[in-house]
This record gives sequence, C-alpha cells and structure tokens, in this order.
Amino acid sequence: MKTAIAYCSKAHGNTRKLLDEIAKNHEVTLIDVLRLKKFDLSGYDRIGFASGIYHRSFANEVIEFAKKNLPKNKEVFLICTYGVPCAKRYNDIRKILEKKEAKEIGTYDCLAFDDFGAFELVGGQAKGYPRQEELDGAVKFFEEL
Repeated sequence: MKTAIAYCSKAHGNTRKLLDEIAKNHEVTLIDVLRLKKFDLSGYDRIGFASGIYHRSFANEVIEFAKKNLPKNKEVFLICTYGVPCAKRYNDIRKILEKKEAKEIGTYDCLAFDDFGAFELVGGQAKGYPRQEELDGAVKFFEEL
C-alpha cells in the first residue's frame, strides 16, 4: 500500500522522530510541509498528517497543506505529539478531512518535550519524551493500520 505522510516538526523534532522510526522499516514518503507547499497525493492509497500540537491544534502549515493537496475520498491517519494533552487537538484537521470526504482510519498521539510559553520558565515539560516506548508505539500503530 503506497503511503505518504505530510508533517510539520518545528520545535524539537519530536514528530519527525516518530516518522523516522516508522520509515526505518516501512516504505513511506515523508513530506515536510515547511519545505513543500504543493505535492500530488493522488497516487497514494493512504495519507497521514503528522504534527506537534500548537495552541491546541495541528500546525497551521499541515492544515493548509491538507486543504490544498488532499484529494477526495482517501484513507487518512493522524499522528501528533504534545506537551499537554488537549481533547480538541484533532478538531481543525478533522474539519478538512470531512470536507474532503476522507475516511479516517486511525490516530496516534503521544507526549513529547515542550518548552513553549510558560514551560520555558521551568525548563520544559515532558523532558526525554518521546521515549523509545512512544517510538515503538508509533510503529505498531502504523503496522496495524
């Protein structure tokens, strides 16, 4: 199954760590949306969107990429890393999936180091995350899709 994952991993590369672990043993096309604004996803069977969580949402760059590039009726999965869990973290990206009539086939999220805002004052939140356990969890999630 041909798979692409469009991602944004800005601050500490936490999201990219998960994707690199997946890519070690699985053929996936990783698309850094900070570098590529346009990409033809029509030839892919499954499409993933991955991001750190910024202000309770996927990165704006991932959302914009999905708006412009996600073809209709694709199978889609979501991966995210966060410093503080937030129930609304998937809401904005799911609005795009709904408009594109995508079939959401799964989500994976995990704790990751965060030193944004007030966390900077205390040296950050979730130091050492994602750990190998979270990396292995991302791989298992991908294999079970």
